[in-house]
Amino acid sequence: MPDTTATHEKIGFIGIGFMGHGMAKNIVHKGYSLTFLGRKNRAPAEDLTSRGGVEVATPLEVAKASTIVFICVTGSAQVEEIVRGPNGLIEGLAAGAIVVDCSTADPNSTIALARLLAEKGVAYADAPLGRTPKEAWEGTLDTMVGADDAVFARLKPVIDTWAGKVVHIGAVGDGHRMKLLNNFLSLGYGALYAEALTLAQKVGISPQRFDSVIRGGRMDCGFYQTFMKWTLEHDRNAHKFSIANALKDLRYLEAMADAAGMVNPLGNAAKNAYAVAVAGGGADHFVPQPTSHIAALNGVDLGTPKPGAE
Repeated sequence: MPDTTATHEKIGFIGIGFMGHGMAKNIVHKGYSLTFLGRKNRAPAEDLTSRGGVEVATPLEVAKASTIVFICVTGSAQVEEIVRGPNGLIEGLAAGAIVVDCSTADPNSTIALARLLAEKGVAYADAPLGRTPKEAWEGTLDTMVGADDAVFARLKPVIDTWAGKVVHIGAVGDGHRMKLLNNFLSLGYGALYAEALTLAQKVGISPQRFDSVIRGGRMDCGFYQTFMKWTLEHDRNAHKFSIANALKDLRYLEAMADAAGMVNPLGNAAKNAYAVAVAGGGADHFVPQPTSHIAALNGVDLGTPKPGAE
């Protein structure tokens, strides 16, 4: 049964995809009113409506019905359109409202949007996500929040409906900066795994033998285990995060490094590993699957479906 202890806050949600559907479900389950933007994929919208959520057709309508609006979309281009575009949030938000961007976004865009909304008396926060759609559904995501102290205090009870680990990392923009660093680590691991598995097979060590050494050792981790579900079990859905989004995030990392005046050769190398997979037709594939693309480039058979065949 839904929790009835929720505050007077009226919650809006835009982006009910892999992550957002579970997040929105937990918000309404905990007793908050929920107004959400519908989408072509009707299953999430129908599920949320059945739980008491109200579907509307534009960000403007979400804004008018909400005191706090969460956005969970692909990246900054989409967030900018939702906020600034025709029938956008900025047209309907009242002074005192908060917009929370849970996407993985360009911090430069985040700061610009925060300044724009501040002119209307609207606060902005960034709360990008860690973990997978499974944890989104269970309400145990990780999030790193960039916001001033008063805004964070107001958001925390709502975020607690869908997150198990909430870190107030700093001011607006710091959440997205930290998320890019987090994704650099995880996606960098993915690029290393793909190349290491291919080289291992090239010299006669199968993925199964490779795994027998890594699993349970110091180099094992949760990301390694979900990543290997593709190579060992052909589980396409073990980590439902697209290669196109991975490449987008590493491009944002590159831009952040450029703005900071830093040379980042490893970040660029990781970016190129995912660019290779996108160029090979794998944009819609998920993050563990560059292994198959790197293997195919090197004439190696890892026992996984060939790129485009899965």
